[in-house]
Amino acid sequence: MKKIAIISDTHDVLRDEVIKELNTCDLIFHAGDFVKEEIYQQLQKIAPIIAVKGNNDKFDLPEEINCEIAGHKFYLTHQKKGIQNVDFYIFGHSHCYLQQKDNNTYYLNPGSCGRRRFSLPLTYMILYIDENNYYIERREIKL
Repeated sequence: MKKIAIISDTHDVLRDEVIKELNTCDLIFHAGDFVKEEIYQQLQKIAPIIAVKGNNDKFDLPEEINCEIAGHKFYLTHQKKGIQNVDFYIFGHSHCYLQQKDNNTYYLNPGSCGRRRFSLPLTYMILYIDENNYYIERREIKL
């Protein structure tokens, strides 16, 4: 079973407890808003990363990615837009955690594990997945 971190909106902040967990992951999905490319480069040294450009990113990343992992279809973007025929639709931008199944698609927003926005909690997700099964765990950072 693969262990995949789903993070977004780090905004120049990589917290030690997040780094510790990322070091145990097979893959990292980042749904944009790194702000500085150094955060992206730091994540690349931890695990393979699939990442999209956020509205605050000034370096070159794709705005959307379609991929397949363990036989499951994924779509990754920063701001949720439109419908995709996928198993997992991952997005960020709002800093608000969401894990919602609609028809056959799981809509996943890990929230932000970087900078706090308003009174929203700092969160991210861990997805455990193989060809037959998957489950998602919510992680919240206590400050």
